[in-house]
Amino acid sequence: MGVIRYVAIGDSFTEGVGDERPDGSVRGWADLVAQGLADATGEPIEYANLAIRGRLLGPIIAEQVEPALTLKPTLVSFNGGGNDMLRPGTDLESVIAQTDAALRRIQASGAEPLLLAGANPTVGLPNGARISAKGSELVTAAGVTAAALGLRYTDNWSDPTLAQRQYWSHDRLHLAPVGHHRVATNVLRTLGHDAPADWMIDADPVAKPTFRDELAFARQHVAPWIKRRLTGKSSGDGRTAKYPGWVRVFPRG
Repeated sequence: MGVIRYVAIGDSFTEGVGDERPDGSVRGWADLVAQGLADATGEPIEYANLAIRGRLLGPIIAEQVEPALTLKPTLVSFNGGGNDMLRPGTDLESVIAQTDAALRRIQASGAEPLLLAGANPTVGLPNGARISAKGSELVTAAGVTAAALGLRYTDNWSDPTLAQRQYWSHDRLHLAPVGHHRVATNVLRTLGHDAPADWMIDADPVAKPTFRDELAFARQHVAPWIKRRLTGKSSGDGRTAKYPGWVRVFPRG
């Protein structure tokens, strides 16, 4: 078996937001998958992560797909459309068509595309039912696309455990560390590997937020999000990929 060269592309979900290290940098499920692959194969893994938070699907494809393929990867994980889905008036047909074209481009390069659906955050979000309906439609279409192209597909959206409050960070939009570990476990399973035995992938239930909690959430997270939308700004403005080139991940032990 040759060296696995794994590139992750996407938005905050793939960048790893919600799984912060003490220094403020983020880890996330893709970093964990790279480590899990190294541990499972007993060989170093070449790993790059081009994902940037806040990106819509169009910019993800325009800014990340070709740079990813320039690295000559063997495996490319692809997730996008989550930020499109959160906005009113999502053009679902366009999201589906763009995803299909991006996956075909990756496939044509000789790399293996791995399609991911993000986890379902809507239990704690305003207008959660509306967002959930759009997400479910996109996930169904993603499954059809993966089957048509013969791709491996990790459907985290349909994981009922990940939809529970305890797997999400305080902003309710990004997974907590345990949620990222669970997604990484799902991905490794898709790739035919077990997750490392020392990973924590289960969390105790948490209480439903109180009215005071909801007010604090609106002030700390919803209001800034609305302000960014009104001013045309993004949480990813000025940011660059955390691993734009190869880093080597070694097996532990």
